[in-house]
Amino acid sequence: QVQLVESGGGLVQPGGSLKLSCVVTGSIFSIYAMGWHRQAPGKQRELVATITSGGRRNYADSVKGRFTISRDNAKNTVYLQINSLKPEDTAVYYCNVDLTDGFGVRYDYWGQGTQVTVSS
Repeated sequence: QVQLVESGGGLVQPGGSLKLSCVVTGSIFSIYAMGWHRQAPGKQRELVATITSGGRRNYADSVKGRFTISRDNAKNTVYLQINSLKPEDTAVYYCNVDLTDGFGVRYDYWGQGTQVTVSS
């Protein structure tokens, strides 16, 4: 019953900005970490950013300084603010979360992705 719902993707021009959101719903006991990955056409899925429940952040070198990951633990929501977008940022962005559900089972969940397209 745990579900991740992403939103905020779209078409933007180079240099523009977007803010992605991912809301986790269902029977949740504890969330340990949240993150974002992306997959561009013809490429492997790659890690973009992660954040622990304590606020520790990690970023891929390609996005560091332009992307910011944040979370609202009370709302079980993770965000990705993406600035100074480049065409090479075009990809499907996937949210994921490491959590323990109401039955005490720890598992890694994934959203279905949101498309980000950067083009003039």
